[in-house]
Amino acid sequence: MGGLLVIGDAVTDVVARHHGPVASGTDTAADIVVRPGGSGANTASWAAHLGADARILTRVGYDTGQWHMAELRRSGVRPHARVDPDHPTAVVIAMVDRTGERSMLTNRGAGGRIGPADWEDDLLDGVSHLHLSGYTLFAESGLELVRMAVRAAVAREVRISVDPASTGFLREFGTERFLVETAAASIVIPNLDEALLLTGATDPAAAAAALGARYGMAAVKLGAAGALLARRGQVTHRAPAVTARTVDSTGAGDAFAAGFLAALISGDPPELALETGCSAGASAVTRLGGRPEPATGIRSVTGSGIG
Repeated sequence: MGGLLVIGDAVTDVVARHHGPVASGTDTAADIVVRPGGSGANTASWAAHLGADARILTRVGYDTGQWHMAELRRSGVRPHARVDPDHPTAVVIAMVDRTGERSMLTNRGAGGRIGPADWEDDLLDGVSHLHLSGYTLFAESGLELVRMAVRAAVAREVRISVDPASTGFLREFGTERFLVETAAASIVIPNLDEALLLTGATDPAAAAAALGARYGMAAVKLGAAGALLARRGQVTHRAPAVTARTVDSTGAGDAFAAGFLAALISGDPPELALETGCSAGASAVTRLGGRPEPATGIRSVTGSGIG
């Protein structure tokens, strides 16, 4: 069983859970916490929590970079991170309403500047699966990095997956351009809105089938409706959602991706992996923030901090 390398952001999440409407021009009471987050880092952390040999390639800032690397190691992830001396770590302010739904304000900071200088082919040593967070593609330097990583992964016959990450950034980047740039991936893991946007379909099954035909396999996250698996143009499995008390939906999709990929890497069939993804997503919504609680006695891990 090989390792999982994630390329994506590590982010400082400021999560504000408010119980009523946000009042304009004055104060709104909220429970506010600061947590390590980021789609890529969350996915790697959940994958490690579920037993995978998880690594991440990311870029962090001069302000909180050492904290982020320590938190990744504490989660069992091997971080490979350059500390940007001129830019702070990415920050997301997530406003979470009483239903657990969130709205986000994003500054990609150092994460938006990751690029070819961060890549080395030996990052794939011991790796059987490369997972790309779509956010990485949405800056030119990140796109060049992804191209390098994908070429190296294809040469080593490493399986590639991609999470489209954001409908807003997808629209700006261009959906057809995204599909072309990620054509080497054999798995795509979008949420429903991303799947509909990428395909132009109007219903989940049609979108899943279209993406399954394009990539070979699509695991489409449907939130409270569970998830769909499509393979080679056919929907082959629907997994129901796992019932959970929603506190904060931050990181649920990242946890789903981690559960799905960790199960595939361990040799489970995709249908069972889809169920594992739903279980991981359900676990994620029961707490504030996008990461699992680090296990006690977690294995010691190492990684490179590239100053």
